[in-house]
Amino acid sequence: MVCIMVVEDDENTRKLMEAVLVQNGYEVILARDGIDALEKMDKHHVDLIVLDIMMPRMDGYEFTKTLRQCDNNIPILMVTAKEAPADKKMGFIVGTDDYMVKPVDEDEMLLRISALLRRSRIVNERKLTVGNTVLDYDSFTVSKDGIVQELPNKEFMLLYKLLAYNNKIFTRRSLMDEIWDMNTETDERTVDVHINRIRDRFKNNDDFEIVTVRGLGYKAVIKA
Repeated sequence: MVCIMVVEDDENTRKLMEAVLVQNGYEVILARDGIDALEKMDKHHVDLIVLDIMMPRMDGYEFTKTLRQCDNNIPILMVTAKEAPADKKMGFIVGTDDYMVKPVDEDEMLLRISALLRRSRIVNERKLTVGNTVLDYDSFTVSKDGIVQELPNKEFMLLYKLLAYNNKIFTRRSLMDEIWDMNTETDERTVDVHINRIRDRFKNNDDFEIVTVRGLGYKAVIKA
């Protein structure tokens, strides 16, 4: 059974999240703050963390930073009342994988958790298979029917990201923030350039296509 840790200082919120997760088949471990969470992680295996930011003793930013500095790549979903762009940016800088603002839509939270767990399995395996197409993260190669293409770093990471989240729409800004440095001065149009190169490379691939969502960004559609 997949084990999810909920790190939240508000008791009612902890219990509500626990009830929702247990109802959907997850094992749940509760922690009151970052220090409590670290102590419990020493004793229990955890697959994913749902994390509040504003907590006593050790807040969500410091907790996430501590894990990442120890090369712990467990998926983290920050759930917080802090909705300013600077707060979200700080969350991604310290190493969170996803971010939701309270009040939380329970169905959306479950979908995000499912996506993060799927992505975690893909990253651990270091390969992503889409139909007859295989993306190898270690070599930045894409293979199909015995033909192997080595992609430039950014092109591979863009394609890998989109395919790992089939049908999810990503804005140009979100792709820039994750694949390029957040402080880069590169224009968002560079995403369009890389997407066009990917489309040209795989125009004859019948396993997937990269779709433009007008006014929003891009998504991958798996056809296999």
